Amino acid sequence: MQNLWFKISAFTILFLTLFAKPAYSQEDNATLIKADSLFLKQHYSDALGLYEEVLYNQQAYSPQMLLKMAYIKEGLRDYTGAMYYLHMFYTKEPSRSTLKKMEELAQAHRLQGYEYDDLQFFKTQFNKHYMRILELMLLAAVVTVTIMFFSWRRGHRFTKNFKIGFVLYLLFILYYINFLNLGDAGIIKNNNVAIMSAPSAGASWLATASQGHKVPITGEQDIWYEIRWKGSKAYIRKSNLLELP
Repeated sequence: MQNLWFKISAFTILFLTLFAKPAYSQEDNATLIKADSLFLKQHYSDALGLYEEVLYNQQAYSPQMLLKMAYIKEGLRDYTGAMYYLHMFYTKEPSRSTLKKMEELAQAHRLQGYEYDDLQFFKTQFNKHYMRILELMLLAAVVTVTIMFFSWRRGHRFTKNFKIGFVLYLLFILYYINFLNLGDAGIIKNNNVAIMSAPSAGASWLATASQGHKVPITGEQDIWYEIRWKGSKAYIRKSNLLELP
């Protein structure tokens, strides 16, 4: 039995190692320190350039960095960028205060799509812990398979109900990874953007939108996103929409 638990522990350590989050590289950390120094000196444009270098080149960031980027974008009157970084911060650190900030910013500049309710808050909380939940489910599956294997070698036979239940559990994990979607959204990033009734330049024109509005994304087709615009299905060119992570 001791040997069995040793093997299970080895599986667990290997699993956690594979799913460990990558740390900042030394170069990224130096860039981040320099950006923070510029931010404190109120050299905001220079700081923003370094923050974006860390974010887009290495896909590395901290919630505090995102807040600073949103602050700079708001000061530059780039409300699309401000909302984008506030949203990224909110997905990592969901809070009512961040929601209130986005709603206030949207109301001040007449931006649509930032009305939040309890369901939206739940979705954000779930998205925040999505990977941790997946890791725990996969870990449970690995441990169960390990125990089943050694039990089977000792001659134990599993009931039909147990087998069916375990298969359903594995199918749920596959669904969770590949199909579970609580909704995508994007922010219009250009002015005078055409909202069309179909994915074609020759389709009926529905409206002209300005930058900063947030819209739900319900699908995509070639160079078009299918969105919800004022409760109805509509289309917008992908180049005009900044998809939220």
